Amino acid sequence: MQSAAPIDAAPADDTIARRRTFAIISHPDAGKTTLTEKLLLFGGAIQMAGAVKARGEARRAHSDWMKVERERGISVASSVMTFEYGSCVFNLLDTPGHEDFSEDTYRTLTAVDSAVMVIDAAKGIEEQTRKLFEVCRLRDVPIVTFVNKLDRESRDPFDILDEIEQALALDVTPASWPIGMGKAFKGCYDLFRDRLVLLEKGSKGGLPHEGESCSGLDDPKLDALLPVGAADTLREEVEMARGLCPDFSLQAYREGHMTPVFFGSAINTFGVRELLEGLAALAPPPRPQPTADRAVAPDEAKVSGFVFKIQANMDPKHRDRIAFVRLCSGHFKRGMKLTHVRTGKAMVMHNPVLFLAQDREVAEEAHAGDIIGVPNHGNLRIGDALTEGEALRFTGIPAFAPEMLQKARPKDPLKSKHLGKALQQLAEEGVASVFKPMLGADWIVGVVGALQFDVMADRIRTEYDVPVIFEPTPVYAVRWVEGDDPRTVKAFLDANQSAVAEDHDGAPVFMARNAWHLDKAAEEHPKLRFRNTREPAV
Repeated sequence: MQSAAPIDAAPADDTIARRRTFAIISHPDAGKTTLTEKLLLFGGAIQMAGAVKARGEARRAHSDWMKVERERGISVASSVMTFEYGSCVFNLLDTPGHEDFSEDTYRTLTAVDSAVMVIDAAKGIEEQTRKLFEVCRLRDVPIVTFVNKLDRESRDPFDILDEIEQALALDVTPASWPIGMGKAFKGCYDLFRDRLVLLEKGSKGGLPHEGESCSGLDDPKLDALLPVGAADTLREEVEMARGLCPDFSLQAYREGHMTPVFFGSAINTFGVRELLEGLAALAPPPRPQPTADRAVAPDEAKVSGFVFKIQANMDPKHRDRIAFVRLCSGHFKRGMKLTHVRTGKAMVMHNPVLFLAQDREVAEEAHAGDIIGVPNHGNLRIGDALTEGEALRFTGIPAFAPEMLQKARPKDPLKSKHLGKALQQLAEEGVASVFKPMLGADWIVGVVGALQFDVMADRIRTEYDVPVIFEPTPVYAVRWVEGDDPRTVKAFLDANQSAVAEDHDGAPVFMARNAWHLDKAAEEHPKLRFRNTREPAV
């Protein structure tokens, strides 16, 4: 296992190579929001650490800005935060930690080039971590692991490394090594840069020292700076880890086969600098993005990008709708004209924005790998491409058939149209799936997890002033109906009007009453496809 830094950070003059666009994935309560805040602290994007523990309006970290998030203490929306550290520009996409919002997380992971997997040192790999890891694996997203909460009683680090290797079928190599744990936690040894980094008591509110450079683990400094016996234990454990783990391979990491593991305590701002420096040195710059016809390289001259998220009402005073766009190529400049490929219309980028969670500033320019926000009035949707003219269709951003379905109706029957508008806008955000049956006045709403119904009801009430009731529905499952012959599709829809609806894009869906009903339809109509995923409309 290498003891020096595997590579240096990106050169300061290479605009694209400086970009690091990454997401943080974890199980709820593993410390993702705290880690996000501390990364922003190092990047100079915020001046106060400890907001998670603070009172009043400062109680939630910058990344959890939605009212319902502050009330419930969870992350349910994806936020984007851009900051600089060293020679790199970081675009951090904070994802929902709660499993009921996994579809939003999936789409966010289509827009990143790497990920940080946060693991609770006492709990190891939990269910949601495993699910999100599998999404990363589908896209070969490189993963850096941060084992958090070493300041509490934790599992043996060898057990954690073994679990990552066995449960995720991933090669592991420690980038740092902990010295003690819980009350006896003294700090870590940075194996990539040969530094001893000690935990500073009472350092929660500021940046810790960079640590003491050493000439390897045999440096007598270790014996002088550590308690009696701690240096010998560190040497023994590192030697054992080096015997058990493969050397770090940049290629294996970037191909998604290996993860470097950092240890730390986000609440104490400990290990965060080493993680950030690791991302600068190891994480890939913007990668080529797949389209239906070809891969778009980041160094192509013409601008292209795709919408991976819509967020309405980020500023309730202005009732705005922001499309989050991952730039895939070119040098974007404010005021330029881009083609909205789905409609073929030109859009002038008057007021594009860069984000720090809900705070924003006008983006005068941006480059491949950056995330910009495009204010719009509902004409941009998830999966849409913006280009300098080429008719590209970016792939791998599907909608999923929802697992839970309920009927939605307003408490006030006179507000039916208002409810329909609210549901349509939330569907365009990707918050939920919304279906309008061919027969009847009710809306059918589909979600991945039950908590989404609560969040939707809260948002519709507070943002649109429409109290809504969700009720059981006899619909068991919905499937998009596709076929090579439009006449065959139309004949099926006409003959099954009581079981047919349209989604928010106007695409037809079949509403099955039970599993038998769904199987029967597929059996009787072999020329049709009943899909549980759907790529965005083009």
